[in-house]
Amino acid sequence: MKKFIFRFIYLAGIIIFLAACTSNKPATENVAGLSGDSLSVATSLMQQYVDSGKLAGISVMVIRNNETALRKNFGFSDIQNQKPVEDKTIFRIFSMTKPITAVALMTLYDEGKFILDDKVADFIPEFAEIKVYNSETKTLEPQASPMTIRHLLTHTSGLTYGWDQKSYVDSLYRVTGASGWDAPLAEKIKILAGIPLKHQPGTKYEYSVSIDVAGYLVEVISGKPLDVYMKEKVFDPLKMEDTGFFVPEDKHNRFAVLYTMGENGTLKGPENPDNDNFKKPVILFSGGGGLVSTIDDYSRFAQMLLNGGELDGVRILKDSTVEMIMTNQLPAGVDYENGGSYGLGGSVNPEKGHYGWSGAASTHFVVDKKNNMVIIALTQLMPFNIEYALKFVEKVESAVIK
Repeated sequence: MKKFIFRFIYLAGIIIFLAACTSNKPATENVAGLSGDSLSVATSLMQQYVDSGKLAGISVMVIRNNETALRKNFGFSDIQNQKPVEDKTIFRIFSMTKPITAVALMTLYDEGKFILDDKVADFIPEFAEIKVYNSETKTLEPQASPMTIRHLLTHTSGLTYGWDQKSYVDSLYRVTGASGWDAPLAEKIKILAGIPLKHQPGTKYEYSVSIDVAGYLVEVISGKPLDVYMKEKVFDPLKMEDTGFFVPEDKHNRFAVLYTMGENGTLKGPENPDNDNFKKPVILFSGGGGLVSTIDDYSRFAQMLLNGGELDGVRILKDSTVEMIMTNQLPAGVDYENGGSYGLGGSVNPEKGHYGWSGAASTHFVVDKKNNMVIIALTQLMPFNIEYALKFVEKVESAVIK
């Protein structure tokens, strides 16, 4: 009996010892210099957003040191039909189009077709005589300094979006439909040329149709429609097979539903998803917000930027040009919102080594040069709310093993 008790105590001790050793091991393997446990915390947080009904579905990807460290999908792309978010789900990326348009335009810069401080009017003559509205004197003034291509790519052109309900210039955008997608780019340019600027060029950051005008510059300088040029110079070389200005019919089954948050705090889908404007060819190629894409496609674009303009042996831009894109390009004395910095087509955080941007349907990406990492979080929710994405980025960056 004593021997039995001794053996029992001995075996129990071994089991307790092994359990203690196991508890000290990471629950998830570390990958690409990132803590597996911390990545698990990040993914658990995303699952909570879906489980709580705040988001229908999420797709996230983390690439570090050219290795996919995390790739995970949560929830549904279509709740009603119980379609899960998958790797090939197509999302509206809206303003995450802007960095792509900046890259497309800068390929022409690399060819020597322009410099950033060239006058926009040299390429779009209609812009030569645009006046500036002085909100204090309520009079029109000439441009103190001409609008340049740099101004377009940094939202310091004096153009706007028409959202400010108290602004006279914004009201003209609403009345004329200047920022709408209901006519070809060339017609929109003529409308914009007839509206005064809201600010003197180069004096203030204001989010605007500037990158749409930059998209038109691509057409003028290259002699090709924006969709064709992007396909030839960006999408095809990077193998971004599901990125474009509309979703072809044979891919409709992969297109995520766009949700809004109802008054009762529950997600609400469209009454007729088949009427979605992205499901048919468009008449305006919006360089500011017109693209759809997948997480795979956008990760290739972002990784190209992180690599200094090259991916899989294919060079899209010179390394020095990418450095310009991801470095503060705001005119002296001008700050991005809350005193930040802005590169070409996206915001930059010099302290963190970040370049990135978001889209109106609550999509978000970051190129993290400091940690050699790409982080992407996609969902489909309007109005814009990227709380989930910012928390995901924070958790992922805390996973970096020092």
